[in-house]
Amino acid sequence: MKTIQKSLVMTLLLLLAAGGVMKAEKKDSAGTSYDYFFLEAMTERQLGHHTAAFDLLRHCVEICPGASEAYFFLAQYYDAARDDAKSLAFIKKAAELSPDNSYYLEVLAQAYIDNKQPKEAISTLEKLVERDHEREDVLETLVDLYKQQEDYPNVLRTLQRLEQQEGKSERLSAAKSEIYTRMGDKKHAISELKQLADQYPNDLNYRGMYADAMLMNGQEKKAVDIYRQILAEEPGNIRAQMSLRSYYYQQGDTLNADSMTMAMLLNKEAGNEIRTYILRQEVALSEQNGGDSTRVLGFFRKLYDQPRPDADMLMLYAAYMNLKKMPEDSVRPVLQRVLEIAPDNAAARLQLVAGAWRRDSLQQVVDLCAAARQYNPDEMAFYYYQGLAYFKMNDDDKALSAFQNGISVINDKSDPDIVSDFYAIMGDLLVQKGRKAEAYAAYDSCLQWKEDNAGCLNNYAYYLSLDEKDLKKAEQMSLKTVKAEPKNATYLDTYAWILFLEKRYAEAKIYIDQALKNDTDTSAVITEHAGDIYYFNKDTDGAVALWKKAALKDPGNKVLERKIKQRKYIRK
Repeated sequence: MKTIQKSLVMTLLLLLAAGGVMKAEKKDSAGTSYDYFFLEAMTERQLGHHTAAFDLLRHCVEICPGASEAYFFLAQYYDAARDDAKSLAFIKKAAELSPDNSYYLEVLAQAYIDNKQPKEAISTLEKLVERDHEREDVLETLVDLYKQQEDYPNVLRTLQRLEQQEGKSERLSAAKSEIYTRMGDKKHAISELKQLADQYPNDLNYRGMYADAMLMNGQEKKAVDIYRQILAEEPGNIRAQMSLRSYYYQQGDTLNADSMTMAMLLNKEAGNEIRTYILRQEVALSEQNGGDSTRVLGFFRKLYDQPRPDADMLMLYAAYMNLKKMPEDSVRPVLQRVLEIAPDNAAARLQLVAGAWRRDSLQQVVDLCAAARQYNPDEMAFYYYQGLAYFKMNDDDKALSAFQNGISVINDKSDPDIVSDFYAIMGDLLVQKGRKAEAYAAYDSCLQWKEDNAGCLNNYAYYLSLDEKDLKKAEQMSLKTVKAEPKNATYLDTYAWILFLEKRYAEAKIYIDQALKNDTDTSAVITEHAGDIYYFNKDTDGAVALWKKAALKDPGNKVLERKIKQRKYIRK
């Protein structure tokens, strides 16, 4: 039972209208009247002083045990305290004291429902209907309660009372037919909908409902004849098509079922919701029967071959092809067709972009994203892919421009991973252009969106180390990457190099050895760093050997040549 809050004036009006008990002659031992305490309680309640209101109301029932309104409001307080038993008892008491108060009865019925006492709720609601025969909301609730009790005769009786109020309708006739079917009364189940169809002979849907009732109650041949009559008059009648399709499936008549499925998919009267439902049914059926995609693909292909197919249906086609792991070359034409029909379909274009990216067709990625920015200017992913493509094409200016343009569409709903990468790559590009301050600002923005972006943390830390500034900050960022990926040679090298710059040579050697162990590409940079670290760990022979190894990978490095020749560390 929900707590009911009203203004003080409305509360008093309600009580007066309901014949509330306001007995001025009732007084407590101090001579103060019931009226005074009740009005004080209502004032405190209105002010939100509920403890005071509760105490005053309890004093009210002590002064005047016949005051229904005091019990009514106390019931609400017990309900708020989750004392269901007392709440129910008090509202029941209020209803007994004011038997003519329909509002109390209504609240009591809801309390019975909330306390899972349907029989008591039914009894209370029946009293309400006796007083007000036009309470359709009460009758609807009674229908539900009688259904829960499987009291079908009373469900029918109540539905008939509703029908007297509303007149014959599809909803009520269908409900009555359903109950007759549950009772095993096939004759009346069919008759109920026949009456509706006869009353509205020009409404083919009612005729279809009549046929559905016959189909459910064993008169299949007559039902099918009616469906066919309906389709003869209205070839696009969805209800008849749907019912016939279900019937053919039940009979195992796949050929006719498929024919009806295709008719519905091509039916201009069928909305996408119905088409989607049918196609999902077919996919589920196909998967249950072993996953043979031939039939389902046949349906999709016919939709694809229409002069102007629906873009949403084609997207389902592409999704199904992906589900069946069909080659990308087969899926691509479907997505391209979607864009011909709906060039603003961002989902289709994103799939094409992702495919082009996997094929390393960078120019195609750029072209697709350029078009997308006309139709979907707020879709950040297109700026991202375009920037990455330019980056891989070594066109840093265009890459930076794409990322900077993409920043303008970032909002609080943007994907943090993509936004973070946006700023990270921007930072890398700005470093290459010598714009360090802007680069570091971009890295900071990246980490605000995703504080554990390992690539950004590593690069930020490494570039700080090259500047030999903020080494403590660089060390902390680099350590996070090593903890996240303890076998990443690049991250290990960065951390070791920062420790080296902090003159923590022994610790640096531990991490550079791990970097060498995990360096599958034998990087010249990592090997040279290792030599430098070995030198300061007083292993000159080891350092020279590592420098020579690095020189093989970087033969034009003059500093390396001097290190090897002079057998000592030389600062660049």
